[in-house]
Amino acid sequence: MVFKDELKKYQNYIDDELDKYFKDDNTYEKRLRESMRYSLLAGGKRIRPILMFATYRLFKEDYEKCLPYAIAMEMVHNASLIHDDMPCIDNDDFRHGKPTNHKMYDECTALLAGDALFNYSNIVITDDLRDELDIKQISMKIMALNEFVKAKDRMIAGEYYDTVSEGEILTLDQLEYMHRNKTGELIKESVRIGALLAGCSSQELQVLTTFAENIGLAFQIKDDILSEIGDSKKTGKPVGNDREMNKATYVTKYGLERAQEMLDDVINESMTGIRIFGDKSEFLLDLALYIKDREK
Repeated sequence: MVFKDELKKYQNYIDDELDKYFKDDNTYEKRLRESMRYSLLAGGKRIRPILMFATYRLFKEDYEKCLPYAIAMEMVHNASLIHDDMPCIDNDDFRHGKPTNHKMYDECTALLAGDALFNYSNIVITDDLRDELDIKQISMKIMALNEFVKAKDRMIAGEYYDTVSEGEILTLDQLEYMHRNKTGELIKESVRIGALLAGCSSQELQVLTTFAENIGLAFQIKDDILSEIGDSKKTGKPVGNDREMNKATYVTKYGLERAQEMLDDVINESMTGIRIFGDKSEFLLDLALYIKDREK
């Protein structure tokens, strides 16, 4: 299957599954649930769940078994975007070309919608774990759950460091720490969870972890580049906000040309290791290039 067709197949599958959530909630929570659903279905590339499915498929074909973890990861990602857009952090009015959650609803609702999505992600996974009867599967799913909750912790740490470092000149180590946690951690754990649920070996897990760490960093560098020179009609949000808010990014620190070189280097490095999986790695290799060349 052509890469773009396979990518679209995954995206449609995830969108259809996300569409099942928060439709019929009681009156007392109706506006909150509508707010959660609004952001969850506002659009997006669905990179994290797709990475989970594609990694699982290096070993097994029944990738639907990852679905609770994939849905939960997308809930966490969207929760982080709701909070990230709020006036106290990035103060953005648009995402995916639509009003941000706090603009569509209000700040209190947006804050609690993000909190609720963080929490509901745990419910989705533990509901699946509760229904599992196979001891070996239970063990693997507990490992995956542990990775999942730690990823949320690290993502929040990265977000915090981003807010307190505005206006500061960061070292490369500080910049990488911030972005490997803020952006990279959910990407890395999407890959690791897919591999763990498929029963990979420790050596295979290490190779995939290195791949995921590199594409997670690449994703952020590309975001920094798009924030500087992207087309707002394609990105769905204003261009130049990072510079206006004096944010520490790869572009503000190294300049556009060097940031692009760093992006190319980290993508090339990411692709080297996973070639051990042969033809099965083709989709992940194409996905790495998609991350590098995307326009939104």
